[in-house]
Amino acid sequence: MTRPDLSDDAKVAQYRAELRAVGRNQRLAGFALVILGAIAVWAAGYAGAAGPAVQWAGYAALAFGWALMLAAIFLRTRYHRQRMRETN
Repeated sequence: MTRPDLSDDAKVAQYRAELRAVGRNQRLAGFALVILGAIAVWAAGYAGAAGPAVQWAGYAALAFGWALMLAAIFLRTRYHRQRMRETN
């Protein structure tokens, strides 16, 4: 990979957009799972006999969602380091 050209504002904006695209699907899926998990944990009190199962499913969704978001951060950081590394 070649190092990005950050000589002017337009190229910096283009590189930022490129970085935002890395891991976007994982980040959005993780965010959705975190929101759904939080709703499930909150709604477990209203689920009656299924409350414990709904609560555990909510906690699982929270954990998996945060794991996806952390994986997306890792992917973006790794991509940025590879782009900034000088290759000859």
